[in-house]
Amino acid sequence: MKFSLKADVLEKLAPDHDIVADILEYRGLAKLKSTYAEGLRNCIASDGRIHTTFNQTITATGRISSTEPNLQNIPIRTEQGRLIRKCFVPKEGYRFLDADYSQIELRLLAHMSGDEGLIEAYSMDADIHRITASKVFGIPFDQVTPEKRRDAKAVNFGLVYGISSFGLSQDLGIGRKEAEKYIEDYFITYPGVKRFLDNTVKDAVSSGYVTTMYGRRRPIPELKNSNYMIRSFGERVAMNSPIQGTAADIMKIAMIRVYKALLDSGLDAKILVQVHDELLLEVREDQLEEAKKILHDEMVNAAVLKVKLEVDVHDGDTWYEAK
Repeated sequence: MKFSLKADVLEKLAPDHDIVADILEYRGLAKLKSTYAEGLRNCIASDGRIHTTFNQTITATGRISSTEPNLQNIPIRTEQGRLIRKCFVPKEGYRFLDADYSQIELRLLAHMSGDEGLIEAYSMDADIHRITASKVFGIPFDQVTPEKRRDAKAVNFGLVYGISSFGLSQDLGIGRKEAEKYIEDYFITYPGVKRFLDNTVKDAVSSGYVTTMYGRRRPIPELKNSNYMIRSFGERVAMNSPIQGTAADIMKIAMIRVYKALLDSGLDAKILVQVHDELLLEVREDQLEEAKKILHDEMVNAAVLKVKLEVDVHDGDTWYEAK
């Protein structure tokens, strides 16, 4: 008999054995120490800064990647991990300015599917996950519990990635039948999303590729594979790639717009890091407000969609504070 010590296996055992939680915590802290605290310290250059390399053509989705070291992989999910960002500080007399697209992939799903219900939900400028929970589960908006909002959020984002009922059941800790009902009710609520995903897969099977909103192609040979599991993976890729790929395209457009606008303005500000849907800038303190407006406006106007793009902008003396 083989025993597994993988994190997902241990997490299932944690409620029944106190020591498992200690093991998982130790692993997490050891990872932070070796990979980030010590690993990043070894990457500090003679100028006191860490310099990464950004790659345009490595990822299949079209997203920019970062290597040697990977500055897109700084932890964000846990508070202990987020504290690593306190180590990143601007030079004297400057502040960090951080901008992050809000739910860009879900907004793109609304735009690309043309689903009237999802577009309307975003036009209400309210909590999209609470709205979805209210519609899908038949609960008055003001009576949606945090648990039901969490479930709706999992379905919202899960379907962007072509999640299966099994995957959703694992994420939410519910039975597969219940997860199937969640997905079924979601598609009844937002039928345009169902049509879009089905047609995207159908077209990909026929052509062998999918395209982003800007026409960039991604071949998906897995759709022709005789193995069911590989074909299923190809279908999930087909559902997600046009959305995630378009998000990557929009971010690149936004970076070009921000760069040119800052250059034209004559401000002492520059882009330091791109982390998927997030841009980090270093700005001279007395020019912060003007740079903040440029950053926000150029990112919001990088694409015209049926739903409005939203950008959250913050500043701080460390990357932790700015995020």
